[in-house]
Amino acid sequence: MMRRVSRIAAAAALLLTGYFVGRASTTDAVSAQQGSTRVFELRTYTTPDGKLDQLNARFRDHTRQIFDRHNMTSIGYWTPIDTPNTLVYILAHSSVDEAKKNWDAFRADPEWQKVKAETETQGLTGIKVESRFLKPTDYSAIK
Repeated sequence: MMRRVSRIAAAAALLLTGYFVGRASTTDAVSAQQGSTRVFELRTYTTPDGKLDQLNARFRDHTRQIFDRHNMTSIGYWTPIDTPNTLVYILAHSSVDEAKKNWDAFRADPEWQKVKAETETQGLTGIKVESRFLKPTDYSAIK
């Protein structure tokens, strides 16, 4: 019986140690970013019916990697449950001016131009794009 209690106590101590180390790491990462001027870009792409799979494939197979090369940090990608044919994603940039430079470099990238032309030839056209730049609040967990 004593052995079992000892194992449970050791497991609990290990779990608590992991929890507090994880919390400290997260807190440190958030604190390190608090002085940042980073901005986030919320982008929404609405495709014609039946084209979302093609758009997701283009992002999965090409676009994300090209973003990385042009200092565009991918935060996340989502497809809304209540809005079919829509892709929503967030990028991080060091500033709005840098975002504009990053996008210019992205659009001029030969690989992007080739991928875009190929997917348009395959019927991936008519995409409605919306973009908004967001700055984090002082109480935001991510900055």
